[in-house]
Amino acid sequence: MTTRPTEDDLLAVFRRADLGGDDRLDLMEFTLVLESLGLSWTRAETQDRFEQADTNRDGFISYGEFRTVLDVRGWAAGPLPDAQS
Repeated sequence: MTTRPTEDDLLAVFRRADLGGDDRLDLMEFTLVLESLGLSWTRAETQDRFEQADTNRDGFISYGEFRTVLDVRGWAAGPLPDAQS
């Protein structure tokens, strides 16, 4: 049985990937988040998804943008591996 991750799970994954501690993800950190969610693509596909998620075009993904892209694409529907680590 799979369970939908909680908001705390998603926030934990986001914060672990936020290596700069600035509450936003650059492309490398975004890639880490996707890998934590069990999602991985080519570099070009990841770049495309990053650009789509970066709705304010500041070159970073905020937690709000992260949550929006997870919800819109349905990526938050399943369990998160190691979300509580």
